[in-house]
Amino acid sequence: MKNTPKKTVVLGASDSPMRYSFLAVRRLKSYDHPVVAIGKKKGSVDDIQIITEHPLMDDVDTITLYLNPTHQKQYYDYILSLHPKRIIFNPGAENPELATLAKQNNIQPMNACTLVLLSTGQY
Repeated sequence: MKNTPKKTVVLGASDSPMRYSFLAVRRLKSYDHPVVAIGKKKGSVDDIQIITEHPLMDDVDTITLYLNPTHQKQYYDYILSLHPKRIIFNPGAENPELATLAKQNNIQPMNACTLVLLSTGQY
């Protein structure tokens, strides 16, 4: 049984196949989740373009972070403006400050691995 598609923003996306964010974009797409990939430089993961802009979007279910906490600070307002249902802090991206802000804005923070959640059917 497939889960309902969840619009997901991958923040910290990379076009390097050696990066977990690359694998996450690819895996999310293979599970039919709409993906918006945002990175510090343009590129692509298969046919998904990595953008450097911060577009406003509706219906964002999940933001999955592949940035260390220091690099997340500049995105706080943007992340909160998207009103996602949850933020996944992948290993190395854990950030108590942003997790607290998320809770204050009725967003569920999760310290988890997107790839594991997908492979175990918990996404």
